[in-house]
Amino acid sequence: MNTKYINLIDQTYYFPQEEFTLEGENLKFHGIPLMDLVEEYGSPLKFTYLPKISENINKAKEWFRIAMEKNNYKGKYHYCYCTKSSHFKPVLNEALKNDIHIETSSAFDINIVEKLKEKGKIKDNTFVICNGFKRDQYITNIANLINKGHQNCIPIIDNYEEIDLLSDAINDTFKVGIRIASEEEPKFEFYTSRLGIGYKNIVPFYENQIKDNDKVELKMLHFFINTGIRDNAYYWNELVKCLKVYVRLKKICPSLDSLNIGGGFPIKNSLAFEYDYQYMIDEIINQINIACQEADVAVPNIFTEFGSFTVGESGGAIYEILYQKQQNDREKWNMIDSSFITTLPDTWAINKRFIMLAINRWYDEYERVLLGGLTCDSDDYYNSEQNMNAIYLPKYRKDKPLYIGFFNTGAYQETIGGYGGLQHCLIPHPKHILIDKDENGNITTKLFSEQQKAEDLLKILGYEMKPSAKAEVGKSIEKQIKSDL
Repeated sequence: MNTKYINLIDQTYYFPQEEFTLEGENLKFHGIPLMDLVEEYGSPLKFTYLPKISENINKAKEWFRIAMEKNNYKGKYHYCYCTKSSHFKPVLNEALKNDIHIETSSAFDINIVEKLKEKGKIKDNTFVICNGFKRDQYITNIANLINKGHQNCIPIIDNYEEIDLLSDAINDTFKVGIRIASEEEPKFEFYTSRLGIGYKNIVPFYENQIKDNDKVELKMLHFFINTGIRDNAYYWNELVKCLKVYVRLKKICPSLDSLNIGGGFPIKNSLAFEYDYQYMIDEIINQINIACQEADVAVPNIFTEFGSFTVGESGGAIYEILYQKQQNDREKWNMIDSSFITTLPDTWAINKRFIMLAINRWYDEYERVLLGGLTCDSDDYYNSEQNMNAIYLPKYRKDKPLYIGFFNTGAYQETIGGYGGLQHCLIPHPKHILIDKDENGNITTKLFSEQQKAEDLLKILGYEMKPSAKAEVGKSIEKQIKSDL
């Protein structure tokens, strides 16, 4: 009978796949023996497989090259990495090996850009696209970058006051883009995005605030929708509306030469995942070509801001099943040695699904289970796969440890989960390793951060203060006593 876990996977999916193979009864990810990682580093464990970042960047570049050649497209393509997906230095260093550009979303992003410039990772000609609502510090940091000579820093105007704020802070002329406030899908509780300027107001905004402003040059129109780039009526309808704005604006603004179509490429979230990237890019380029030809305007240079697509498929998490609880006649709870809320927060916050597979024991019989985390929150669980309403794993046995992996978790999970800070129920953040290849193509591993210790959390909570902090507190108390006297 086909009762083993490998039988289930084999009859449910095409297996093996490009990144997933078996060695004996154990899973390999991009050729990495995952049980070797467990034996060396233990669990829970997070990892980042750095070569996957470069691989995805170059895939996208090639897709756009093919599409532009096919459609005889005269503009250029620029790949930007959306830093908020993962700000970590090893991630940025890997991404920047591939002649790409950067998209930022807040003030401290610019501090990272400056550090990378000091190291020569970001060049003077690297585009730095500055999105987001701009508070004072963000304005100041953008201005400092431009004032130091980085002319390819392009702040994307999000509201009507930002032009004046930037003009006051920047010494010389500067380039800007304008973000379109796209209309949301009908399922949303609101009609229009809170970000950007409405379709109908773009041209009047340009005429009133930019056209006669000698300091400002409009270079880019920015288009982004929350649902990402999908082959459905909603996406194509919003893109067409965006292109209508672009050609209207281009006719009265010769300096406008770029269209930023944002991010939103999906990543693999199931072994059954299907998405025709080349078709989508071909059609996007074709639609832009048609709109510009009909309006008799030059086609724009194309910018994309891929975050999850860049880094998402590089990440993974490994947990051990600690214990199984039979809570009633049909529900078995497998308890992991960490928490979904703290280490994979999107599973809790937005019901996101990742690829989940057993790491070992593929030739054991399987059973239907629920997965529970260690916090006392009732929402700390994982109960289904992307294309199934259940989870199946090798049967729990006390005498045979079972490890499971969640894959393609590399985007947003660390920042949303508050990496290095307090975690729900003080569950420590797991150990994190970097996986790379040496010049000979051999797999290498390196510890990036240890699992949080009690003293790390006690320091944050104020129970363990540094000597310098204690001294400052002492001085403050002494000063207060003297003033009272």
